[in-house]
Amino acid sequence: METIMHDPFIYFLCERNQVFVYKIQNFDYVTLTNVMEKGEWKGYELQPSEPFTAFRHEGRNPKEGWSFWVAPDQLSDMVDIINDYIQQQRKCVTMTNAQKVHIVCSESAAGSLRVALAPPKYVIGFPEDLSIGPLWKLDERRGQVFRHEWLIENINDEMDDFVGHTKLINVIREIRDIPMHLPIYIWYGNNTEEQCGLRFFLFLLREHPNDIFLIDTADQHAINRQWNPDLYEVKQLSVKEHQMLLQQWESLMQSKEIFRQWQHQHVQTVPENYYDSFIVTTLEQLHREQGNIDFIQTGTFLLELLTRMEAPPNIFYLEYRVRYLVYNGFFALKGIPKTMRHYYVKIRQKTSLV
Repeated sequence: METIMHDPFIYFLCERNQVFVYKIQNFDYVTLTNVMEKGEWKGYELQPSEPFTAFRHEGRNPKEGWSFWVAPDQLSDMVDIINDYIQQQRKCVTMTNAQKVHIVCSESAAGSLRVALAPPKYVIGFPEDLSIGPLWKLDERRGQVFRHEWLIENINDEMDDFVGHTKLINVIREIRDIPMHLPIYIWYGNNTEEQCGLRFFLFLLREHPNDIFLIDTADQHAINRQWNPDLYEVKQLSVKEHQMLLQQWESLMQSKEIFRQWQHQHVQTVPENYYDSFIVTTLEQLHREQGNIDFIQTGTFLLELLTRMEAPPNIFYLEYRVRYLVYNGFFALKGIPKTMRHYYVKIRQKTSLV
């Protein structure tokens, strides 16, 4: 798709003679949702002999009643183009008057931290759980596409295709955009998601001269955390520790493995089926408690699994493994597995043909 930047507008040549004009309204990165629902779009028609490179919309009347449909992957590409232009503009302006930057794992944690901190504040929430899915070349577009393809094929998180992908790319942009003079505070605890996130953030910032401080919340998970830095150990990242964490990430990003655990103070890659036997055993135990082998709603079963785990993994990863056990004949299925609420499972009873 051909594009032209005519600040603050972007022209998209969608058909041979159709130009759609998008207005960039501020310097915030956009997502698929706000581009379609809140974006300011107008459509124009090129004259038969008019080249697209000469098109300007000023002084023309937009077409009334025009609409256009694009496939989700093409729309995602358009959002990337818009954000590329926004990133160029962000380099020329001061994006914040905050005195420090906080980075946390998960958007919900970022929301809680924004409420807790006094203004002015600059908080970045990383939207994905890096304990699951490929990490290969994640700082590059090819690695992001590779991860996205695995997630949409295997993880049923009820999110529209490309929404998570766009959020990931936007946050990577935002981390790289952090002004070089601001100190950076990274929150983390003793769990796989935040330990993986910590290493990835440092890798993205490896060329930045900023002072980096680590806020160690130990065994306190984000959902139970008090978002007050004064309550936790805060230490400046040493050169030695920085290099060690970077090396660990570089090792992780060479692999296309999809599941990791925080064990013995290290992020360990573990087999994809790491929890499968535990999942099967737990369902068998629930059947014994029932007194018979009857279907159990998958969402209820997953919550029961989490309560029996010392360090629970991502619930959507567990649901992926439940579906794997269904598809491979270990569990019987009732319903349609479009979400964990829509289907039921039980141990498949062995039958004899004799």
